[in-house]
Amino acid sequence: MKLDSRLYFITDSSNYTEEEFLYRVEQALMGGVTLLQLREKDKSTREYIDLANKVHILTKKYNIPLIIDDRVDVALAVGAEGVHLGQSDMPVDIARKILGKDFIIGATTKTVSQALEAYSQGADYLGVGAIYPTTTKVKTVITSTETLDAICKAVPIPVNAIGGLNKNNVQVLHGIGIAGICVVSAIMKADNPKAEAENLIKLAEKF
Repeated sequence: MKLDSRLYFITDSSNYTEEEFLYRVEQALMGGVTLLQLREKDKSTREYIDLANKVHILTKKYNIPLIIDDRVDVALAVGAEGVHLGQSDMPVDIARKILGKDFIIGATTKTVSQALEAYSQGADYLGVGAIYPTTTKVKTVITSTETLDAICKAVPIPVNAIGGLNKNNVQVLHGIGIAGICVVSAIMKADNPKAEAENLIKLAEKF
């Protein structure tokens, strides 16, 4: 599948039943999400695999790549299209050796040096932030738009902004050169995930 990260949706299943969660995921996909990351920090490996298989059925239905957060083993187990690695996760170059050249590998970076390292190790795209405070990661460090701009100019791979982004504040990113935006709560907690995704993809297409 082609990598299109204009509207990159990162899930959060907390506070939802599995049925409610999967409904929201499909609504987001119907609304125009272009890339989806399943992020589960508290599930056992077996639970993670089980949920990932169910989400993968949905992403394949809409021809959208499924990215697994952190876990190379889970990504392989469910045949996902990609994996996303943080600074404390498996190094990108090791993951690339395990997964092969066709697997999508994303990396979280906060500095130009981290971005250059991830690119040199074989990352396909970068997630940079947090641009704004976020409820997903309470202790996160804010990344300035100046740093985001410098990273975009330093690497030739897609760079996505992440962290507290929603339809009311993404305008600050115009002109920076990002490939798209990553959102969690903006869609996950929306009264109408489909409509929210539709609004966000229209804004993302202006970058």
